[in-house]
Amino acid sequence: MSAPAAAVTMYTTNWCGYCMRLKKMMQREGIEFAEVNIEEVDGAADVVMAANGGNQTVPTLVFTDGTALTNPSIDQVKAQLAASARA
Repeated sequence: MSAPAAAVTMYTTNWCGYCMRLKKMMQREGIEFAEVNIEEVDGAADVVMAANGGNQTVPTLVFTDGTALTNPSIDQVKAQLAASARA
């Protein structure tokens, strides 16, 4: 039996301080996420640009309901996860 898919995918880079900070906060809160490095995964930058008006801004989080947040606070992440769970 495979593990359930993460409710959110975080698009990052290796050098992004905001990404590192948000990853630590999400881990501390017990929020599971899949991480995709836009500099290493083909097509990942395209997903980020589509969510951000053509900009490669990270961290960009994409939720299973298709919504996206760019450089969100941990409170915004938790609120979006709660809203996605209700949908």
